Amino acid sequence: MKADLEMNLIHDGRDWIVRSEKLEARGENFADLDEDLKRTLRDSGDYPQGSHLTVFMGFDFDTIPTWLRQYHTHYFNRFVAVDL
Repeated sequence: MKADLEMNLIHDGRDWIVRSEKLEARGENFADLDEDLKRTLRDSGDYPQGSHLTVFMGFDFDTIPTWLRQYHTHYFNRFVAVDL
């Protein structure tokens, strides 16, 4: 699957956060994260209303301690389809 936008995904202990060079969205759960992402994309002015985007969220393994990385199968990447 090809993504229109690639973002880094982390968890800060409370919220899921996705970031790119220009954008950031967050939410306590994935539903909240996806809604904030839609709002952030709309508000950015970079994408016209009615756009359909596929967003790749790649988990940033640098945010977890090295000794925990052996359990990396517990972490994941996401593709999200967003309609603006």
